[in-house]
Amino acid sequence: MTLNLGKKHLPSSHRPTYPQPARTAQELQARLGREKVLLELAQRRNYSYDGIAMGVTPAVVVLPTSTADVVETVRFANQVGLPIVARGAASGLSGGAVPIQESIVMSFTRMTGLHIDPQARIATVQPGVVTLQISELAKPYGLWYPPDPASFRTSTIGGNLAENAGGPMCFKKGVTGDYVVELEFVDFAGQVHRLRREAYDLVGLLVGSEGTLGLITEAKLRLEPIPRYTRTLMAIFNEVGRAAEAVSEAIAAGAVPSKLEFMDNGCINAVEDYLKLGLPREAAAILLVDTDGDDPQIVEEELAWVAEACQKHGATVRLAQTMAESEALWKARRSISPAIGAIKPKRMNEDIAVPRSSLPEVMRSIEALGQAYGLRVVQFGHIGDGNLHPNVLYDPKVDPEEKVWELLHEIARVALRHGGVLSGEHGIGIMKRDFMSEAVDPETLEALRKVKAAFDPRNRLNPGKVLPEAHSFTD
Repeated sequence: MTLNLGKKHLPSSHRPTYPQPARTAQELQARLGREKVLLELAQRRNYSYDGIAMGVTPAVVVLPTSTADVVETVRFANQVGLPIVARGAASGLSGGAVPIQESIVMSFTRMTGLHIDPQARIATVQPGVVTLQISELAKPYGLWYPPDPASFRTSTIGGNLAENAGGPMCFKKGVTGDYVVELEFVDFAGQVHRLRREAYDLVGLLVGSEGTLGLITEAKLRLEPIPRYTRTLMAIFNEVGRAAEAVSEAIAAGAVPSKLEFMDNGCINAVEDYLKLGLPREAAAILLVDTDGDDPQIVEEELAWVAEACQKHGATVRLAQTMAESEALWKARRSISPAIGAIKPKRMNEDIAVPRSSLPEVMRSIEALGQAYGLRVVQFGHIGDGNLHPNVLYDPKVDPEEKVWELLHEIARVALRHGGVLSGEHGIGIMKRDFMSEAVDPETLEALRKVKAAFDPRNRLNPGKVLPEAHSFTD
């Protein structure tokens, strides 16, 4: 299911010679303890991939349990000249957590500290905390953590912060970065810093930087009261563009849905094959919508605005009558990734974001591109935020990966032509790094390189990611 990256993305002149993995691991074991450093080849291979890409086997894997462990590892890495790649639950979809050269992979899954301050409405979390756990621990206080990527049962906060993850709640509630009050991070030299949202907002710079500027070891996250009322509907369309047109009209009418999600026919049928939930197989697209709040009249009114807009654009609307019906619909949405994974041996996940006004044309263009290339493309995403996830499904025995990459490049260009960006939440990583030169002008790229050099002058933190031209190592 993954694309093998190997070392092809780093020029041979930029591949330094590192110490033998066994010696490196043994030295780190002496400093951190044997249980925190993985030495066996089979163990290290398990840390060479993420949700979409396969890289090279790490020289050593470190499992820190504290900020002190992170500091010690960074300082050791500087001594031996090894880069560091941060990793969480490996559910990322851009190759951002994949080592593309010999590295120390630092897996944060054992840093799971979580504390709720109900009076301040703050959760203090370490990066290995699973996203859903925050809301579960906050619920007895009537609080929750709104950012909820589809992988919220498995993804970790460290990864959410690295990619500035969104989710079904992003239109009304915002994305991960909107909830960060304070960060602790370790820099390239092993120094610990605490950042608040102040002038020169470095918190905003670290969130979404994909581990290339620093290693986040703790975050204070804002919590919100749980809404008292929620209603759910499904709107069934006979053409994908009409779903996007209905969304724009509902929002123009004043609706602010808490969830606003889109699935095309390919996704609908894949999920129905996977779960047998009774989804409408004949539909070209469906919208799944929640409205919520503390005033039931406003919640119902917003739902009516959405229903009216959908019906105006030819949709059949079904209202969920019970909590079980609502939960089944959202289970369908969160099951898209495993469901479409069963259609073809491999898939490549795009993550474009465009202005809502452009969505109908963009969605139709992507559908036409898939047909023109003779490749299966399915689309879903956070349509209220203009964030689409076109997935190219293919069989490498039949479909050349060069053809797949060409199609991905064309999809990215569609987004850029319509005033969009390459990533709404999955990050640039290695998968879209080479598209960056088309997404931003040369002056901006140079400014980004200067930011990277200021935070990481030796290019030891997740090198070869995000920026299209690799930096050489300097000691």
